Amino acid sequence: MPGSLESLDLSVQIPYHFRCPISLELMRDPVTVSTGQTYDRASIESWVATGNSTCPVTRLPLTDFTLIPNHTLRRLIQDWCVANRSFGIERIPTPKQPAEPSLVRSLLNQVTSVTNTAHSRLSAIRRLKSLARDSDKNRSLISSHNATNLLVNLLFSNTSSDLTHEAMSLVVMFPLTESECISIASNTERIIFLANLLFHSSIEIRVNSAALIETVIAGTKSSDLRAQFSNVDEIVEGVIELLKRPISNYPRALKIGIKALFALCLVKQTRHKAVSAGAVETLIDRLADFDKCDAERALATIELLCRVPEGVAEFAEHALTVPLLVKTILKISDRATEYAAGALLALCTASEKSQREAVSAGILTQLLLLVQSDVRIEQRERCFRNLASKLSYLNFSRSIESSKRKNLKFCNFYKNKNIF
Repeated sequence: MPGSLESLDLSVQIPYHFRCPISLELMRDPVTVSTGQTYDRASIESWVATGNSTCPVTRLPLTDFTLIPNHTLRRLIQDWCVANRSFGIERIPTPKQPAEPSLVRSLLNQVTSVTNTAHSRLSAIRRLKSLARDSDKNRSLISSHNATNLLVNLLFSNTSSDLTHEAMSLVVMFPLTESECISIASNTERIIFLANLLFHSSIEIRVNSAALIETVIAGTKSSDLRAQFSNVDEIVEGVIELLKRPISNYPRALKIGIKALFALCLVKQTRHKAVSAGAVETLIDRLADFDKCDAERALATIELLCRVPEGVAEFAEHALTVPLLVKTILKISDRATEYAAGALLALCTASEKSQREAVSAGILTQLLLLVQSDVRIEQRERCFRNLASKLSYLNFSRSIESSKRKNLKFCNFYKNKNIF
């Protein structure tokens, strides 16, 4: 990390004037306030955001909240970092300055004005996207100018395809209000438009469409409106296709794909369509490719699909389902363990074949480990009691006899709990 002091040699002293008076850490973006005192931008912005209106050092009132970059001090800090590189100090980067409100207003006017040329509007929206990528502060500033509402209207305005695609790439960088989500979810033509984009030749456009669909579903409280997406078969198919054929150099496709599929499967009417579209095989095949957070979503989606008969049947037929679910217990997170246990419970309730597979995959050992783990007591008790009670007595008792010779203490624990 630039400016990191984690591996700093203890013999190195940071010059007093290079430290932020608030955080007492090396300043990365020094700015001067109206009293003439310099602070790190993040620290003084946080100070003001919490309702303070005085200078932390001088205690004088801040008559003007404008923050003036102290370029001279920043260059001195950078030179000091370079000179002390051998002591584990990395050079702080040159920060990008926040956008001016007047610039944002001008760009938004340029984007939304139908009298401007397509090229002019396209240039303006790309400039806005660049500013939004620079910092959270810029995104907050752009959002405060009603940008998302303007961009949503532009996205579905039947203008040039390049302009609508760029508008969508900017919209997905911001949260949408419920009214903006409703304006999309309540309009069948808009839903179909997004569904068609899921099959565009550009991977970025496909992913952005899936991201917007997920945002709208998550931001719409009405179950009837959320269900509108299940009426368009292509949406489920397009999202699953993102997961089926991820591009190695575009990892965002996997992340957005599983977020969108999970959001869709929260709608009951969508689950059987997801199963028919190949969600079961895709989820099992891709489970190992997800990072921790996305693996949780994938397991949650599996658990949701196991709530419909078609889902349970297809998962039970896949040879890797039960072994993978057993393996994930205690390997990812408490939530992941609970989702995996819930899916296993559904499978073992519906199928003796799944019961045998669970025993063969070592479910007993996993349950024993679950008992002694740090998973919350309520989760732990619910997981192992429900799972154990659903496994056939014959198969499980054989495993118990084998385990008794290895670990009598664990088996006594089960006996004392009166599980069998």
